[in-house]
Amino acid sequence: MERKNAWKTYDDGDLERLDKLTAGYIEYISTCKTERECAARAIEMAREAGYVSLKEARAAGTQLQPGSRVYADNHGKGIILFQLGSALLEEGFNILGAHIDSPRMDIKQNPLYESNDFALLDTHYYGGIKKYQWVTLPLAIHGVVARTDGSIVTVNVGEDPSDPVFCVTDLLIHLGHEQMEKKADKVIEGEDLDVLVGSRPLVVDKEALEAAKDADDDSPEALAAKTPVKAAIVKLLQDKYGFTEEDFLSAELEVVPAGRARSCGFDASMVLGYGQDDRVCAYTSLVAQLAAGELGRSAACILVDKEEIGSVGATGMTSRFFENTMAEIMDLAGQGGDLALRRALAASSMLSSDVSAAFDPTYASAFEPKNAAFFGRGISFNKFTGARGKSGSNDANAEYVAKIRRIMDEGGVAFQVTELGKVDQGGGGTIAYILAEYGMDVIDCGVPVLSMHAPWEVTSKADIYEAEKGYEAFLRLS
Repeated sequence: MERKNAWKTYDDGDLERLDKLTAGYIEYISTCKTERECAARAIEMAREAGYVSLKEARAAGTQLQPGSRVYADNHGKGIILFQLGSALLEEGFNILGAHIDSPRMDIKQNPLYESNDFALLDTHYYGGIKKYQWVTLPLAIHGVVARTDGSIVTVNVGEDPSDPVFCVTDLLIHLGHEQMEKKADKVIEGEDLDVLVGSRPLVVDKEALEAAKDADDDSPEALAAKTPVKAAIVKLLQDKYGFTEEDFLSAELEVVPAGRARSCGFDASMVLGYGQDDRVCAYTSLVAQLAAGELGRSAACILVDKEEIGSVGATGMTSRFFENTMAEIMDLAGQGGDLALRRALAASSMLSSDVSAAFDPTYASAFEPKNAAFFGRGISFNKFTGARGKSGSNDANAEYVAKIRRIMDEGGVAFQVTELGKVDQGGGGTIAYILAEYGMDVIDCGVPVLSMHAPWEVTSKADIYEAEKGYEAFLRLS
């Protein structure tokens, strides 16, 4: 059952639409490298498409009707969009769900230190990474610093061509004999992923330095007596970015690869960029939701945080935010009540929009080719995920898989049904099982990715195009 390469089926109209979609996608992942940035851009796009916030609708006492478009923001790190259809809400929703967090390094709460005339920031990696992949790369710092006066400082350093960048150093090959004998997961230890941020000391005149020695404060001048390079960084943070060393305690700063996503290959048929797991599915799901016309069943698009660390916390999928927001939507539509909500959740259908592992001929031994996802063959459906005996998996019902096949066929969508590598080779999970707990039908589907969880991942533009087509076709399901 080998699937046809989608590139062979495209006419000029397809290629024009593909180029437009992927250009927008490249811009999205180039400028949105954190969950906060992704959510903020999604809200901008939603408002441009006529969506209003749930808070606004509730404050105005708006009665939601078929065609109403509403979004809800979750702590600035997630968003759910709803478009109401003509059917009763308790008959269920068609739901797209993706995550907008990606593997990275988070700056610790007490991070800044000086060692041998270098200033460094201590980090704690987030999500599953191969730590050795993160050294000697140009890095950027994105995030927010919350100050005690209630103000927020937005940080984005390393993306503008005039910005400095940062890096994690590595041991030179000439002295690396012992290092090279270590296992891959020990070559670079987690505690060694410290970001190099400076080497120039703060120069303070002798009189000021003597006065600072007796001062009982954390001013840059006082710090300069013992740690002049750190002192210079503290002064720069205060003068240029408007926050103090103490403000790191209430900061969320993420270290990510610096630079824009790019078309990849002589033929520009692929995309190379950071965070494509899972922003490639988040973006195509969002575009499909915004493009929805008149609907029978209502549609929802969930863009959620914390999937890479277990979907935990107030902004993860295991929080009550989705359920509570559904209840609010149904109440504003005059169809509220706990029983109606339970019926709506159980009657819903979902595509868990998450990436799959693309077959890599360099590492062919990790895959079982008959059931692997291949570049250019369309959106990938994983009936199950999990690991070693499908542990921790949502395993979609055969009847639902058949329905999805029909939708894709009728929509002219190239698709493949795959699994994540060989049996017992490893595995992974998504948010699918969490939504399935409501009793709704759920299947994982998304874009195949090469080098998943690496700082720079690769996707096929054809698969991105087919994913967006597939998500649109699914939202039209009645």
